[in-house]
Amino acid sequence: MSASPIPNALSIAGIDPSGGAGLLADLKAFSALGAYGCGVVAALTAQNTRAVTAIHGVPPAFVRQQLDTLFADVRIDAAKIGMLGTAPIAQAVAEGLAGPLATGRPAHVVVDPVMVAKSGDELLTREATAMLIEAILPLATVITPNLPEAGVLLRERAPETLREMTRAAERLRRLLPDDGHRWVLVKGGHLPGDPVDLLHDGDRLIELPAPRIETRHTHGTGCTLSAAIAALLPQVEGDVPEAVRQAKRWLTEAIRRAGELSVGGGHGPVHHFHQAWRR
Repeated sequence: MSASPIPNALSIAGIDPSGGAGLLADLKAFSALGAYGCGVVAALTAQNTRAVTAIHGVPPAFVRQQLDTLFADVRIDAAKIGMLGTAPIAQAVAEGLAGPLATGRPAHVVVDPVMVAKSGDELLTREATAMLIEAILPLATVITPNLPEAGVLLRERAPETLREMTRAAERLRRLLPDDGHRWVLVKGGHLPGDPVDLLHDGDRLIELPAPRIETRHTHGTGCTLSAAIAALLPQVEGDVPEAVRQAKRWLTEAIRRAGELSVGGGHGPVHHFHQAWRR
């Protein structure tokens, strides 16, 4: 029996020049976890580990052309959707993933609703949030909001307790189609103490605890986790809980080892290649 092909994973996201978040970080996560990475650029930022100083959206028609051209040639097994920035870009991505050239549309789509940078800068307009809910979330196998993002998607304040997280996970799951296995991963890192994430498919509610690592090197953790899940899903035959568990274990060590890097003076990036780079 021949071995399964190396999966091709696609990131549709913005560019962070510091390499800690966005599409560049996604490609590192794909590579570290055994997937070949492709990328469609949805937005450009002027950004470092301290702040986002400018955002420049890619013309929606060009975003769509990137998708159409890629799908016409390359098999895509999983996609991660990150920062989209504006409503027209979000619509172009939704149409590209559902268009005639996407007949081999990725079997697995992970949506990270990127809305606010680690520095506190807003990355998604209100109109884009509405389009994200209307056109992007229905495509998702998994969505991965943190607590502030969960609040924005539900048009309420962010959950402040584990019980409120549970209610948010249940309500967020109702934003997804009820046509099979769709999952919500609500990330609890904003609560005090050791973080607990909640994974919910409308039936099962799985608690996923992890140790809190005291470090300033947390730039791009959300981007990296969602990309890791996308890379792993084709390799675990679509088993979402298993992909999430493996991704979280890998990311925990990437955060733990981040101090080996020396990138900027703000929120530094995680160490995507901690398993490969030996000191």
